[in-house]
Amino acid sequence: MANYHLVILEKRYLEAIVAGRKRIEARFSRAKRSGCGRVAAGDRLFLKEISGPVRAVATAGAVKNFEGLTPEKITELKERYNEGIGAGERYWRSKSGCKFGFLVWLEEVKAIEPVRVAKKDWRAWVVLTEQEDFGLIKAAGWKKSNRGLLGGL
Repeated sequence: MANYHLVILEKRYLEAIVAGRKRIEARFSRAKRSGCGRVAAGDRLFLKEISGPVRAVATAGAVKNFEGLTPEKITELKERYNEGIGAGERYWRSKSGCKFGFLVWLEEVKAIEPVRVAKKDWRAWVVLTEQEDFGLIKAAGWKKSNRGLLGGL
């Protein structure tokens, strides 16, 4: 059974994903965060703009998780995957001290009519549950039929 995630993105990255220029979402952190180790191929992703609405949906393709990262390993990841990630030097410098991370290959990306959700916290990745789904899973109809308001991916 697929899991569901709310992924918060800068507008420029969200636009690059929808346009097909960004095919891999990268998340790195100094401490183990919400999505790390909890995303699997086939999971459903709601892509939300920072301080804006959910604007797209996608399916997680391949997923790679990393622990014990070093600045050297971060540089290796940049060299190997940045073509699909599309991040600049400033991004990679800011991640040099990170110990954890994961990469998600984005498939079946679809722009949707914007959907506002009442999310007020600072989390940049939320693993959705029945208790905390911001109304997205039910609205999408994925629980019952894998089709619905958002096209059923």
